[in-house]
Amino acid sequence: MNFTCVNNASGVLEGFALIKTAESKTTAKGMPFLDMTIADASGEMNAKYWDYDPSLHGAFAPNDIVKLRGAVTVFNGTEQFRVERIRLATEKDSVRMEELVPCAPLPAGEMLAEIRATAEGFAREDLRRLVLALLEAHEAELLYWPAAYKLHHAVRGGLLHHTLSVLRLAKSVASLYEGVDADLLCAGAILHDIEKLSEFVVPSSGLASGYTVRGNLIGHLVSGAMLVEEKGRELGVAPELLLLLEHMLLSHHGVPEFGAAVRPLFLEAELLSQLDLLDARVNEMEAALKGIKPGEFSKGVWALDNRKMYQPRR
Repeated sequence: MNFTCVNNASGVLEGFALIKTAESKTTAKGMPFLDMTIADASGEMNAKYWDYDPSLHGAFAPNDIVKLRGAVTVFNGTEQFRVERIRLATEKDSVRMEELVPCAPLPAGEMLAEIRATAEGFAREDLRRLVLALLEAHEAELLYWPAAYKLHHAVRGGLLHHTLSVLRLAKSVASLYEGVDADLLCAGAILHDIEKLSEFVVPSSGLASGYTVRGNLIGHLVSGAMLVEEKGRELGVAPELLLLLEHMLLSHHGVPEFGAAVRPLFLEAELLSQLDLLDARVNEMEAALKGIKPGEFSKGVWALDNRKMYQPRR
């Protein structure tokens, strides 16, 4: 934890953290305590507040930002934070969420500006109006939304990061193959995960805490196609263009086993599916190899068929 030492002699630390879990419990002897998981951008740690009385010390819940004072102790070989004082953070504390949770490596505003600039350059007016309208309608959420609950790009701003990465790949691939409709492919890249905005429950932290009812019952592929259809009809987008975009969204997971409603059936749809998979797998591999020393293997990665990733000596 990125806490500041306020007393070297006693090892007292102080700093801000995000509460990820919080539960009031009692010891075997009936003593009350608050059991928490606290986190900042450097990682997370279990925390205990002994003799906890919510009527005296305040109530705390997941996604609260708090200021803590205490010390790190070791119990059964695992570090935990023993809380001495705790309070909710206020506006005067000027705590930046980027200091408390894992974030995309690029500023959200810059990523969104690059995506919007691409859409503004589309040659077809109806395609340009459709994509820009959807970006504008969801700008507030896009600036902090993750791309996943637990898998690739599951960080604050991860949805924009993944979208921008797929978009950059799409531009490169379109420049290699003469038959590719670059604007259509780029539009699909921008919109392919747009309805992840309705798929996850995401507090202001920017980390998903679960799936919505809509996310469980419909999912972002079908829901995204529905959104494009509705907005496209409202804006008078050509029916053939809408059909192509909807197919790209419905098929971008490639095969039914991974959630695709239909397999990709034209060039741009196939390219989008492959580029989406490429960026997701690169991100998952990078995450698996974080902290792994050269010449060693990671643990098995579930999203990569339980493969153990190797860190080459570069």
